[in-house]
Amino acid sequence: MNKKVPLKAVSAACVAKDKVLLVLRGRAPAKDTYAFPGGRVEPGEELEAAMRRELREETGLEALAWQPFRDVLLQASEPGAMDFALTVFLVPETTGTLQAGDDAAEARWVTLREAETLPVTPSTLIVVRELLENAG
Repeated sequence: MNKKVPLKAVSAACVAKDKVLLVLRGRAPAKDTYAFPGGRVEPGEELEAAMRRELREETGLEALAWQPFRDVLLQASEPGAMDFALTVFLVPETTGTLQAGDDAAEARWVTLREAETLPVTPSTLIVVRELLENAG
């Protein structure tokens, strides 16, 4: 049986002091849950370019500095749906005015404690904890 190759995706784990930037997903997958800004990599697009594009489209912010942080396999929650090979970028510096856009219903900076009370995707919460447990 052939296993489908996961689709490439990226996310921007933006950190400012003791907070991370999360967006409320307005569309599937992960609709009505909070996650890092991100999405699919377009054909021929570099991972870094995709992350910067998704961050800009969903939050209005520009990444000024970034580095790959970790890779995560997001397995499909429904039969027939695609898996995603997600590259999470750490983004410690952004510029611009925060404004939810594209498929983000909301965009906001949250502390670890706040993130733990929100409907957050499991993989996002793992990374939030890694980034913020020793912050502040």
